Amino acid sequence: MKFIVSKEEMLEGIHTMNSFGTRLTGSRGHNRFIGWLKEEIAKMEIPIYSDPFYFRRWEEKRSSIEIIDGEEKINIPVSSAYPYSGQTDSDGITEELVYVKSVKDIPKTTGKIAVFNVANINFLPSEIAFDKRSSYPEDVVLEKKYEGPVITSFVQCFYGIISKLSKAKAVILIWKGLHDDMIEGQYLSFITDYQNIPMLWVNETNGKKIIEAATQHKKAKFVLEAEIEQDALTESFYCIIEGKNKRENVIVNTHTDGTNCVEENGPIALLQLMKNMKDMQLERTHIFVFTTGHFRLPHFEDIRTGAFQSVSRWLAMHRDLWDGKGEHMKCVADLTIEHLGCKEWRDIDGEYRYTGKPEIDLVYTGNKFMDRLYIDTVKERKTVRTMTLRGHNALHFGEGQNFFTMGVPEISLVPAPYYLCVVSDSHEMEKFDIDLMTEQTETFARLIEKIEKISAKTLGKSDGYSILKAKSVSGGYDFSLHGLADKISSEIRK
Repeated sequence: MKFIVSKEEMLEGIHTMNSFGTRLTGSRGHNRFIGWLKEEIAKMEIPIYSDPFYFRRWEEKRSSIEIIDGEEKINIPVSSAYPYSGQTDSDGITEELVYVKSVKDIPKTTGKIAVFNVANINFLPSEIAFDKRSSYPEDVVLEKKYEGPVITSFVQCFYGIISKLSKAKAVILIWKGLHDDMIEGQYLSFITDYQNIPMLWVNETNGKKIIEAATQHKKAKFVLEAEIEQDALTESFYCIIEGKNKRENVIVNTHTDGTNCVEENGPIALLQLMKNMKDMQLERTHIFVFTTGHFRLPHFEDIRTGAFQSVSRWLAMHRDLWDGKGEHMKCVADLTIEHLGCKEWRDIDGEYRYTGKPEIDLVYTGNKFMDRLYIDTVKERKTVRTMTLRGHNALHFGEGQNFFTMGVPEISLVPAPYYLCVVSDSHEMEKFDIDLMTEQTETFARLIEKIEKISAKTLGKSDGYSILKAKSVSGGYDFSLHGLADKISSEIRK
């Protein structure tokens, strides 16, 4: 069994993927990408099994904010629209701006445009969300306080509900404490259901102009036109490469919808693995799963499989392929591949730029055996900066979560750069490293080779979430309730 991963073919695949445009769930670009993937797999003569879905699709078409100052109209650049928030007609909404500094200001937003600051979540220790297993090299650490646009928007996703209750007509959300360039084009938050109130994001610099206008009781013209497709078609699909053992399988999965060249480029890596494996004499059957709905989780999540990722729908529909009950096949391991080739970009002395390092490979490992297997494998690489994690406090990012929750031992690659959810004309290619993506794909090829020789008993089961206690990911103290209380007390004293 020998894999040959072609850097040239993967780079060509990335350019082809980019040519389809942004691949938001069910969009034209997304459907074209899925079609291309299926064409490439058909060339390999591997059977494809499709699961079509219909859902209500929302996509921004035009947005703008103008402050009205007497006869003058001052244009305020919009950083991005809040996905599935709502929409206006082409004339938009012209109403007074109301800056919500505290809860007592919320009733004042009735019939008006509510303005909220959304501050960067940078006050809780990273150990709230992460429990470290290992790292390689050993000096790899995460920030002491996990922060950034993704986690900030996930935690502070309640402004739509507040504004609907107050009967505001529209909402302006102002990023606070995050570099203006960092938040440009962020497709956030994608974990909330349809909000039925239009919302737009602006950066901190422009937000100050809006707040000033609000304090002077000025009006603004707010426009958010969106395309609504009531029965949009999308699909998940999967492919089976049979091995000698028809009862046991390894599932390799990713999702196909995404915003840029790293989110989601996992399917390009899966094509390389499949191309190598299609003619191999495999011990176990391998199932490659390409899911839709990662960027429309409220519609595609299925809690019957214990988590909230898009693959949850596929797992609920195809228990015969993984749960091992009766005559069903048994999934003995899951390999999840997402967000390959990420460079690390950070706010350094007021400039958002490349640090010269690869983004840390966050990798969830289902148990201690899988953890050691992964760490031993990445040591063979030229470029590696990785930390392995255990699902912690019911948190587990990425499409491997459902497998972990259902007891399947996993190795799930989910780097989390700040630009992960950015929609841009460049597709964020300036932040992409094809050499790193090649090495990461080769790592998973070697893992497949190794797992082929390991018994299901040795692979074991996932060991479940750790609760409250966590090994430090930031090089500080190991997390506990006592430690958190001390930390909060210290911050209060400061």
